[in-house]
Amino acid sequence: MNEALTLAQLRELFLENPDLEATRWLALSISVLLIGVVLWLVRKRSLREEYTPIWVAVSAGLVFVSLRLDLLRELTRAIGAWTPSSTVFFLGELFLVAICLNYAVRLSRAGTQIKNLAQELAIVRARVDALAARRTEAREIVART
Repeated sequence: MNEALTLAQLRELFLENPDLEATRWLALSISVLLIGVVLWLVRKRSLREEYTPIWVAVSAGLVFVSLRLDLLRELTRAIGAWTPSSTVFFLGELFLVAICLNYAVRLSRAGTQIKNLAQELAIVRARVDALAARRTEAREIVART
């Protein structure tokens, strides 16, 4: 018998594929390891505390998804993806875009601050030069008298 599967049936086959226990344990291990690395980096002061909640939330989300793969399958169905792994990659891509946008905003702010500081420094230097010139003039006047 030669049965042709429709795309919808093929998608359902992908979505109903049973989870491998090894995959679940690997995902859980990596998620817990990520939490440990984040906390270690905070302790070493390599990661600033303002970023800690973001990374802990991401790690906790990964632990949660690792424990409840059925919710990942439901999300996969809801967004119309074919496999749970494609959903994870899609969410990861969204996360990276958000991180890039965050850094672009911070970089723009830093550029503005650098420009303002350079302008203030130029004003201060001009004032110091003017004061130095007055001091030199005053010394010359005192020396003449």
